[in-house]
Amino acid sequence: MKAAVYESPRTVTVRDVPDAKIEHPCDISVKITTTNICGSDPHMYEGRTSFETGRTLGHENMGQVVEVGSAVRKVQVGEYVVLPFNIACGFCKQCERGLTNYCLTMQPVPAFAGAAYGFADMGPYRGGQAELLRMPYGDFNALRLGEDAAERQTDYVMLSDIFPTGYHATEMTHVKPGDQAIVFGAGPVGQMAAYSALLKGAGRVWVADHQPDRLRKAEEIGAIPINTAEQNPAEVVKGATLGLGADNGCECVGYQAHDAEGHEDASLTLNGLIDSVRFTGNIGVVGVFLPEDPGGAEAQGELEAQGKVPIDFGMMWFKGQHMGTGQAPVKRYNRALRDLIAGEKAKPSFVVSFPFTSPHVGSTHEERHPLHLPPAARSARTRPRLGQCAPGRAPGRRPSGLRPGTERGRHFPASSWP
Repeated sequence: MKAAVYESPRTVTVRDVPDAKIEHPCDISVKITTTNICGSDPHMYEGRTSFETGRTLGHENMGQVVEVGSAVRKVQVGEYVVLPFNIACGFCKQCERGLTNYCLTMQPVPAFAGAAYGFADMGPYRGGQAELLRMPYGDFNALRLGEDAAERQTDYVMLSDIFPTGYHATEMTHVKPGDQAIVFGAGPVGQMAAYSALLKGAGRVWVADHQPDRLRKAEEIGAIPINTAEQNPAEVVKGATLGLGADNGCECVGYQAHDAEGHEDASLTLNGLIDSVRFTGNIGVVGVFLPEDPGGAEAQGELEAQGKVPIDFGMMWFKGQHMGTGQAPVKRYNRALRDLIAGEKAKPSFVVSFPFTSPHVGSTHEERHPLHLPPAARSARTRPRLGQCAPGRAPGRRPSGLRPGTERGRHFPASSWP
């Protein structure tokens, strides 16, 4: 089968790999019809993780079931399913508590927890930027879709990660009706956090970034844009809240945050949120931060290379703020979010901006083609197509100011690979 394979930093190729197949009676095999390039993938693509050469990328996947193991009882061949990026067993201590993002069974390193498709330090599992993908414990992990699945893949594929992750940021910050929230990062994850806060009835939602096209997209869904190249987000929010600050703050950028001049600073968004959020307010961090960053010493410093970020903890303590961190437990949210999509109450595909053909997977991780097509051009196709999650960046510019990749996810509407 064809797959997008990591060869070395900034080199991803589409080449033949062994077919994915059933390895355990509880497995299912899925023909991938739609997959995204997540904001986390460029961290691996750029060599800023321990991702191994020769592995297949891709943890945001949906497709059609083509084979089930002998122990599978619920999922049927022919059904469309979304695969949560978390790979979970369903019966360990963490899974029983609903923490499928930190499953103890599927992570082979005893000192770690959590597993995912095609992701650094989260098990040996292949990614889904491929023709076929094996899903362990299919009855537990698969989210089955209705009869509109084939026509609405650009919406439903977002349930694999991006929509639940943005929603998780608002859950960690306890967003409730009437709240005033700020989101740092206007990439797809930040857009989903802002969208989720608005779905929950937040009174005002600010989104901070320095890329105008992303800020325009946030404004289109009802958020208030803050251009960090021109304004200090904390000053803007405090000025609008009698000096108090936001009730909630979502970090949707991660350790490769950049300021408007292109300087990388892992503490940038965290300190911005500590300043922007009120006393006793809540902060939720879904942007990626890692214990080791192979490129961190050169890009930032020795401490950052070891995952040590200098944040204003004294001010955070003084303000009595609470911070939640970590990857999203997708299964906690994906069914409810699926039903919002099915009921036409949510349309997360607004972040998709353009499709392109699957042979461009390698160059697309670098993002050189910020094209924008009308919604009619974004539906699933019989020929494999990809699309950028809007908004993109201009040709020749360094990766977007906040998190490389969070703002440049990709979408592959496809029924097969060439």
